[in-house]
Amino acid sequence: MPISRRTLIATLAASSAASLLPRAAWAAYPDRPIRLIVPFAAGGNADIVGRLVGERISHALGQPVVIDNRGGAGGGIGAEAVARAAADGYTLLVGSNGPLTVNPFVQAKLGYDPLKDFAPVALTSYVPHVIILNNKVEAKTLAELIALSKKEQLSIATSGVGSATHMTLERFKAATGANVVHIPYRSGGQLMPDLIGGTIQAAMTEFSTALPQHKGGQAPIVAIAALQRSKLAGDIPTFIESGVKDFTAASYIGILAPTGTPPAIIAQLQQAIAGGLGPGPTASKLREMGSEIATPAQMTPEGFAAFIRIDYDRMRVAAKLAGIEPK
Repeated sequence: MPISRRTLIATLAASSAASLLPRAAWAAYPDRPIRLIVPFAAGGNADIVGRLVGERISHALGQPVVIDNRGGAGGGIGAEAVARAAADGYTLLVGSNGPLTVNPFVQAKLGYDPLKDFAPVALTSYVPHVIILNNKVEAKTLAELIALSKKEQLSIATSGVGSATHMTLERFKAATGANVVHIPYRSGGQLMPDLIGGTIQAAMTEFSTALPQHKGGQAPIVAIAALQRSKLAGDIPTFIESGVKDFTAASYIGILAPTGTPPAIIAQLQQAIAGGLGPGPTASKLREMGSEIATPAQMTPEGFAAFIRIDYDRMRVAAKLAGIEPK
């Protein structure tokens, strides 16, 4: 059938108008690599989890996921980069305690608002905090450690002033009345040689950092700040079992996008993450590291947002307990 002149003109006009639209307006997401910003140096927990989750996103969505390590300012530099990125689903953040719920209470000038500038996609996993002792410390349980501290002040290390483990230590002190002096280090890995060597008596650190020493008999973990015992070390009681009511604490990892990212894109990313963390090799690797996989509810945007809000308020209290003033 011949095409009329009027139909031809209308078709050409529509085609020309479509060509002027931004690519994102008509292209299927994703049609190019996705950048996943890890706001810490390579090799740490956030980096390892980010790479594992990035592989699952890539597998599900059919595009490469490029890891971009941007360390500095307690994760603030990388977080700010994502907050200022285009809200198109191609720049994502591997978020954790530092940039999301600790920095607001230790840094006076943040270049982003953790509660307003990000759209939570999914919580992926978390590593419970533990107290681990030097072998020479007489206490064998958490209750004995608390009692010992009230006879003589104990030195307990963390991975730094304002770190997630420091905040947990302050909450522990407030909940138990333990007489403790805080010894800050730059990381959990750095404090371990001094703990084993006897320079410090104890440490509040991540389960994944302490587990090898516990299993090797170099330093015992006396309590884990989780709701239940870990399957990797069922001999370690929880803080709650040890008499510290409702006490849980963890270093968590989740994926976030800039605020304004279309809900349809958030949904695609969430499904890719949740699917990738179901039964299979990725979840197994995380558990072998000492991580707990987030619950299905926490793996939703709404669940992760609620999780952040609760931890944000908890860190506000912990910073006050520690006497930390933003600098």
